[in-house]
Amino acid sequence: MPGDGEAAVEVAGLVRRFGAVEAVRGIEFAVRPGEIFGFLGPNGAGKSTTINMLCTLLRPSAGAARVAGFDVVRERDEVRRNIGLVFQDPTLDGYLTGEQNLRFHAELYGVPRSALPERMRQVLEMVRLWDKRGDRVQTYSGGMKRRLEIARGLLHSPRVLFLDEPTVGLDPQTRASIWEYIRELRAAEQITIFMTTHYMDEAEYCDRIAIMDSGSIVALDTPEALKAGVGKDRVQIRTDDDQAAIAALAERFDLAATVAEGAVTFSVESGEAFVPRLFAELGMPIRSVSVSRPSLDDVFMSFTGTTIRDAEGSASDWMRMAMRGRR
Repeated sequence: MPGDGEAAVEVAGLVRRFGAVEAVRGIEFAVRPGEIFGFLGPNGAGKSTTINMLCTLLRPSAGAARVAGFDVVRERDEVRRNIGLVFQDPTLDGYLTGEQNLRFHAELYGVPRSALPERMRQVLEMVRLWDKRGDRVQTYSGGMKRRLEIARGLLHSPRVLFLDEPTVGLDPQTRASIWEYIRELRAAEQITIFMTTHYMDEAEYCDRIAIMDSGSIVALDTPEALKAGVGKDRVQIRTDDDQAAIAALAERFDLAATVAEGAVTFSVESGEAFVPRLFAELGMPIRSVSVSRPSLDDVFMSFTGTTIRDAEGSASDWMRMAMRGRR
């Protein structure tokens, strides 16, 4: 369970600008030792930019951050010695075996040669790849490659492991198995895990999550507390005229609705009990209706006015503007 000692990650007023655009806008948070802490948000929200600053790959434009007790600007080498990093994009050498990839990493991080055989076996057994250590990585499945990258990130016994979208592009079954390994390694290694994701189901595994949108943290708490804060059910209806339905909901029920994921979406108390009244009083045909209990997507929508899926496109466009401003 997360401890109460010195913060494993501490961030104050962190900013990253690309030209005139602020990709990260003065964020503040702290991660407790032993915690699984998650950044949840659409692609382009600033999650990876923040990770890159915390891992000393990008210099902050303003603000301060400490990782494992070390300043990310003034003590870069100490930060790097105390972190592991699994990038969003694969970085393994496919022509080398699994074991050779780990040995190369060990050389870079100065793992003592006398300790390497035992440590290598330990991390490869943890991710169920010991029997595949002599195979070339190009023969591995996508899930096996991700597990090897996690093993590589653990090889030098870091205090904080950063996972940037650790299951992106994997099928649901493989994603579930990766999360099984992540929970096991947190218990076995007693380290802090800091991850980013845009998958709602993955965020549920975190002790706490920070919801990020357009470079800012809009909410931070446990998944349960965030969902409880929404309180209302989400109702989605499909009609032949979405704008007329939105106007009717406002006029007859004083409800604010929006179009999300192709349906007119709004929140009410006791959604199932409200549905009969909706059919009776809306004044226009309803082709379909669905009711769901509060989810993290509802939390995201309550703070941003859109669902995380609908935010993907606009956030990606925003980040492309930021990168153009960088050049």
